[in-house]
Amino acid sequence: MNGDRPGDIQRSRLRDRLESIRVRSEKSTSWRSPAQYLARLINREGFVPIRTRIAQEDLAFLSTAREDMIAFAELGLRLFELHQPLDSGGISSDPDNPIQRCRACMWRWPCPTFRAIDDAVDP
Repeated sequence: MNGDRPGDIQRSRLRDRLESIRVRSEKSTSWRSPAQYLARLINREGFVPIRTRIAQEDLAFLSTAREDMIAFAELGLRLFELHQPLDSGGISSDPDNPIQRCRACMWRWPCPTFRAIDDAVDP
């Protein structure tokens, strides 16, 4: 054994997975503009009858995009549920607006994790 603790191995594996998703995403082409155009071409059956060339990077990204997005949404929801405001319970000079802390990390509300989620989801 190389001295790694189980938590270190788990962190390393998670960091590698997230970095891999980020790299695949950066290499792929954005479909935002083509999707707006293609949406106008949907036929009665609900499909867009086109032929296209897809780059290897785009195919690699698209092959796992659904699962990656589900995993990220679940991660965001779990973090959102963990990082919630909690009345700190102390005496406040303003009883109508008591100081709140995050129930998970105990930082003053809104905590850095909540702010990061908010920044990422609602840019």
